[in-house]
Parts: sequence; structure tokens; C-alpha cells
Amino acid sequence: MIMILRQVFIFPFIFCLLSFSPVFSQSITELGKKGSWTAYTYTEESGKVCYMASKPKSAKGNYRKRGDIWALVTHRPNDKSNNVVSIITGYPYKENSEVNISIGSSKFIMFTVGQRAWNRDENSDEKMVRSMIRGANMVVKGTSSRGTLTTDSYSLSGFTAVHKIISQACGI
Repeated sequence: MIMILRQVFIFPFIFCLLSFSPVFSQSITELGKKGSWTAYTYTEESGKVCYMASKPKSAKGNYRKRGDIWALVTHRPNDKSNNVVSIITGYPYKENSEVNISIGSSKFIMFTVGQRAWNRDENSDEKMVRSMIRGANMVVKGTSSRGTLTTDSYSLSGFTAVHKIISQACGI
């Protein structure tokens, strides 16, 4: 049932895989940077998409190789989908595992599919974004399909300013 509720997030997954490849990067426009976060926009069939992205300041775990790691917040106003928080972890998550996120005293649990993690509903996304606006750091803990525990730490410096940029760009 979660997959049906969050079906709209499969498209961001595909987009992110494509957006970070050189072939598709020409269609993405950078809107600005502040602190550890960068704002982007592009247009897809359903309309304008605005998102912000950050790489972790530290990535810890007992692994040899790991792909790109990102935290993202995405607006798709034409789909009435705003403040969608997702994590790209750079490895396949353990099947049916959860990701634990701490932002100050706030705690969140995300579900996983492949290399991505999402909140279960819009309310959780909204709460997480509010915590990210107020917070200084975000710690993301997940388990790979091989059983490796990873801990990624993100700075939230610049989050509020960049969130305003994507919200204005998408008319949110």
C-alpha cells in the first residue's frame, strides 16, 4: 500500500538517476547555492519541478565502494506534490529496511526501495522539512543489502535559504 501512496516518488527516483548523468544535465538549471545546499529546476511532461540537493559532510561505514549520496527535497506543483524528502544512499538498502533520521531532537523513519528512502506520507515530509529549517545537522542511518550500517551526516547550513529559492521558483 505504501508503494501506491508514494507511487509519485518513483519519477523522482528515475529523474535523479538521469539528472546526475552528463547526458541529461543540460536540461537542469541551477537556481542558486547557499551553505551546503543547491537549488535546481527542470521541466518534465507534467510541468515544472524544483528541487534542492546536498551531499553529506561525512559518510561512515565499513564499505569499500559506495555510489553518490544525496539528500533531496522536491516540489512538483502540477502534481500537488511539495516538500518531498528523499535520500539517495549510494548502495542498495537491505530489503524491507528502514532509515533512521535525526535532526536535533526530532526523529524520523523512512521506508526504502533500492537505493532510495522516502517518508511514508506528506505529513511526515512537512514535519521533516520544518525540522530541517530549524536544525543545524541531519544524521541518516541505514543498512545496506550486505548488512553494512552507514551513518551519513548532513549540514543544514543554507537549507532555509535554498528552500525559499525552490518554493519561489515553483510558486509554492
